[in-house]
Amino acid sequence: MEMEITLPNEVPVMTLPNTAFFPQALMPLHIFEPRYREMLRDVLASNRLFAVAGLNQGLLPEAEQFEPPHRVATVGIIRACQKNGNGTSNLLLQGLCRVAIESILSDEPYRRIRIRALASEPGADAAEIAALRRELARLLGIKRRLAAARAPQGSAEMADFLKTVEDPEAFVDLAAFSLCEDPGLKQKLLETLDVRRRLELFGRRLRGEIEAIKLQRKLQGRLADDEISHN
Repeated sequence: MEMEITLPNEVPVMTLPNTAFFPQALMPLHIFEPRYREMLRDVLASNRLFAVAGLNQGLLPEAEQFEPPHRVATVGIIRACQKNGNGTSNLLLQGLCRVAIESILSDEPYRRIRIRALASEPGADAAEIAALRRELARLLGIKRRLAAARAPQGSAEMADFLKTVEDPEAFVDLAAFSLCEDPGLKQKLLETLDVRRRLELFGRRLRGEIEAIKLQRKLQGRLADDEISHN
C-alpha cells in the first residue's frame, strides 16, 4: 500500500556529475563515501528521503562553493537498500518530485539543502499533449531501430516499458532519464516545467539525432564502423 508522503523543507542531497534524476525514475546507487554512508544511516532512520542534484560543471572554474549543484534537482525515496559487509550499501531510489534548491544549509557531515517543490504545467490541452507523447514514442522507436547496435544497455527493456506509460509527463521524464544520452539536455528537460515544451525539446533533439544517423549511414556506405576511414 502506498503512503502519502509529505515533502519536508530541508533534505540531504547528493551532488553527482553528469546526472539528472527525474520523478518516477528508479536510480540504483552505490554508497561508499563516508559522508554519504552517514547520510544514508540518518535518512533510513527518518523519512528515507534525499535529493539528487547534478553537478553544475559550468560553475566549477569560478565557484567559491564546493560541488556547485544545478538549481533544479529531484527528491527521491529509498525503496530498497542492502548494506554490504565492507560498510558500503546498494540502494534503489525512486524519484518523487522536482524541487528548486533555495539554499545550502550545511556541508558537514554531508550537504543539506532547503528546497521548494516545483509543479509541472501542461502548456497545452490534453489532446495536443497526447499527440506529442505519441510523436515522441515514434521518434524513440525510429532511433532505436537505426542505432540498435549502439543503444545503451537496458534501452530495449525501457522502450518496451514506456509503451505501457500513457501519462505524457511520466513518459517524457522516464524516457529522458533512461534514453537521453546528453547530460546537458537532460538537465534542461528536468528544469522545464511546461510539459508541452519538454516533449517538444526532446522530440527536436531526437529528430536531429535521427537525421545524423541517417547521414552517417549514407556516407559510410556498406563499410563496417571500424572501416569508415577507408571510405
